[in-house]
Formats: sequence, structure tokens, C-alpha cells
Amino acid sequence: MTAMLSRRSFLALAALARCSGVETASPLAMDGRLKARPGKPSSPRLTAPWLHVPRNVKEPAPLIIVLHGAGGRGARTLEYVRDDADRIGAIVIAPDSVGRTWDVIVDEIGPDVERIDKQLELVFGSYAVDPKRLAVSGFSDGASYALTLGIANGDLFTHVIAYSPGFLAPPSQEGAPRIFISHGTRDEILPIDRCSRRLVPGLQRAGYEVHYREFDGGHTVPGEVAKEAMEWFTE
Repeated sequence: MTAMLSRRSFLALAALARCSGVETASPLAMDGRLKARPGKPSSPRLTAPWLHVPRNVKEPAPLIIVLHGAGGRGARTLEYVRDDADRIGAIVIAPDSVGRTWDVIVDEIGPDVERIDKQLELVFGSYAVDPKRLAVSGFSDGASYALTLGIANGDLFTHVIAYSPGFLAPPSQEGAPRIFISHGTRDEILPIDRCSRRLVPGLQRAGYEVHYREFDGGHTVPGEVAKEAMEWFTE
């Protein structure tokens, strides 16, 4: 099943970008499309600071892109997800944003898309990736960007995992990825009423399958929620 939005529905979905007071990308911005696709590896095994490959990875392997929050770094995020990735045998890409946070939040979408696309191309050239288990995930600003990229590239990503997102601002819509969203009921950074409790119904009206998880807590990712998301991704 492919979720296709009417122009009216797409504009209504894009309006949710303002739930945290952040402006959407300019109409002149890039389309947010990633060109890299899984295929038959033809390059030597890649190693990089932004890449984690389980020691006994079984190919074709699931792959997850993890996107840090504002002011974060990919290497630190990689440390948080390494154990979960090893448990499910997933390859992980953890890019750094070009600026202090992701491009769509500070300016126009584009520079971070190019960086992520290049990293995907390198990984796809080195490892066999399962096209049916390919996720983009993130926390806070990274969650907002995961939703933005996931909706614009639903013909690549099968799953989107968004922990405490503030908004979404897809410049286009393709495919129908499954979506996992979690949010703390006591989040003071990105209040749940202005963010996920608006985002989730909008996504559902647009035809997306959304697994929504509220928890008693603040702006964080509890261990049990992260475990639930990984089980959801691999079920």
C-alpha cells in the first residue's frame, strides 16, 4: 500500500512544521531526495567513525540511520545505540549535521541530505543491506529530521523512528514508511501537546501507519522505549 497525499492533505501535514515554532524550509530548497539505493556490494569493507557494523553481521542486514539532537554529534549517538544494533544485527550510520543542527531547522534542506546520501552510497557499496528493513531514526531535532527525510524518501526507508519530535517539514512525499513516535508527557523542551499529539493524528489522517508511545517522563528516550522501537522495527 502506498500513501499518497492530495495537495490539500499534504499542505495540512506540512503545516504541522510550526508546532514547535520552527519555520519550514523555503520553497526554493532542495527536494530532500536521497538517491543512493541498496544493491550488490562491489567495494572493500568500509570502516568509518560514523559507521557501526556488528562483528558477526549477517547480510543482507538491516540498516538504521540515527540522527542526533541539536548540538549533538554522531559519534556520541552511535555509542547509545551500539548495543541495540548488535542485538538485532543492524548496520548503523550516525552522521554529523553540517551545522549546529539539521539543515531544515536552521535554513534550507540540502547540505545534510547530500552528506547522508554520500554515506549511504558508501555503505551500500560495501555491505548487502536488506531493502525491507531500512530505517531513519532520531531524537529531538534528529527526530524532526527523521520524519522529514522519512516522508520525503518513503520509497527508500521502510521505517521511521522519532523520539520526542518537534515538527516535520517534508518538501515532498513518497511511499508509505511505517512510523514509530514516542514522547514524554512531562517534556518541557518540546511539549507533547504542541508536538506529538498534533503530529500523530495528522500523519494518521494522511494515511500513515503510526505506532505511538507516550511515557511518563521528560525530554529523553527511556531504555524500554528504545527496546520497544527496535522490536517494532524487526518484527
